[in-house]
Amino acid sequence: MRLAVTGTPGTGKTSATEALDRPVVHLNDVVREEGLWSERDEDRDTLVVDLDACREHLGDWDGVLESHLAHRFEADRVAVLRCRPDELESRLLDRGEPAAKAAENRESEALDVILGEAVAAHGPENVYEIDTTDLTPDEVAAELAAVAAGERDPSAGEVDFLEYR
Repeated sequence: MRLAVTGTPGTGKTSATEALDRPVVHLNDVVREEGLWSERDEDRDTLVVDLDACREHLGDWDGVLESHLAHRFEADRVAVLRCRPDELESRLLDRGEPAAKAAENRESEALDVILGEAVAAHGPENVYEIDTTDLTPDEVAAELAAVAAGERDPSAGEVDFLEYR
């Protein structure tokens, strides 16, 4: 079973997957540690990930893959973590992200950017939305475990944050 856990930065992917009772590949860490990036975007202070190099490095992976890019990889199920945009922006600011980056991510979340990409790549029958706004990491981890075990129905399109744009 390959479970991709994705979502806008700040939705709780890392915290939730660290609470799982299974091995997790934190793709962003692998990118930095293995140099799997092609350039640095100075304006956004981010690395431009070399997806082909990541695919080659991961090979025929199994388990849980966590990253805001996880939905760009082959997977059996994709869990898209969501968070109310105003709360997401607050989380990002609290962890020291620049205001412009937090605002950009708030808007991305309101517009369902990652959800749309996940559905386009994997189909709605393989995408599971989890609203993390009022959940603890352990509660999100329980939802992820239910997705992995096939105990939860696909739910793409059930969360709507457009009013928070």
